[in-house]
Amino acid sequence: MRKVPLSRFLIDEQWQSQALPAELRLLVEVVARAVKAISLNVNKGALAGVLGDAGTGNVQGEAQKKLDVIANEILLEANEWGGHLAAMASEEMEKPHPIPHRMPKGEYLLLFDPLDGSSNIDVNIAVGTIFSVLRCPEGVDPADEKAFLQSGTRQVCAGFAVYGPSTVLVLTVGRGVHSFTLDREVGSFILTREDIRIPEDTKEFAINASNQRFWEPPVQRYVSELIAGKTGPRGKDFNMRWVASMVADVYRILMRGGVFLYPRDTKDPSKPGRLRLLYEANPMAMIVEQAGGAATTGRERILDVVPTALHQRVAVILGSRNEVEVAARHHG
Repeated sequence: MRKVPLSRFLIDEQWQSQALPAELRLLVEVVARAVKAISLNVNKGALAGVLGDAGTGNVQGEAQKKLDVIANEILLEANEWGGHLAAMASEEMEKPHPIPHRMPKGEYLLLFDPLDGSSNIDVNIAVGTIFSVLRCPEGVDPADEKAFLQSGTRQVCAGFAVYGPSTVLVLTVGRGVHSFTLDREVGSFILTREDIRIPEDTKEFAINASNQRFWEPPVQRYVSELIAGKTGPRGKDFNMRWVASMVADVYRILMRGGVFLYPRDTKDPSKPGRLRLLYEANPMAMIVEQAGGAATTGRERILDVVPTALHQRVAVILGSRNEVEVAARHHG
């Protein structure tokens, strides 16, 4: 494969296909630089004193890890001065973060989960960053959360990074999905996979089985059929994989197929799901669909959900198209 840096790839998208506005290209490059800085902190781990709890909680009421706070600050600081954004929103913050008045402003909105899977960081399991880009609606104050309440179909870009044995950046600007691997010797992301396609069929599924007693009947039936294997109605054996890091699970699905489920359950009846629509479900759904897969809540396409709150949660079933459709049919 040709050794193409991310910046060259984005310029090609801008000039050859006319599919990428210059401002959006520059915004993606800024996010990629922030990802490199986060990767450096993750890789240093205990050597940099960044492991363990921060002693604070986020807007979700969850205990923050030190790296949650560090990654959030890196993304905020990197994107404040780029001139491409009107505002940002983070899973770790209650309200949108407007661009300071002294800084130049652009037309885009950036949403992100700064460190997905952070509960794994202390045990050296892959974590990552998820991000999404929207256009700021005309006539709406970007500091108002209403600016961000757009369906996933309005996304102009989505991506995620995996901080694993290598740091990988997965990206779509609406023309397929591509992945880039960080070459630490030169400090650049290099294109390593073009036009990723998810196999339509699979024999792998990912779900947190410890929540089985809380699952709704459709999910109970579906998973029981997978576990029954060759002797059950599906007539084939399935393997279960669960990393408890969405970026790692979705990356595996992009590479070899599979279905990922974080369904609605009765563990907390006040929550219609566990994953955040704007920071996790929408960007991952866009990426999966662009790679030929499917993404649903079990009842509707994730990208069609119209958000009503900045930190809204939804059920998520995504991955290999045919398997997602089977899971959705169980919901009626």
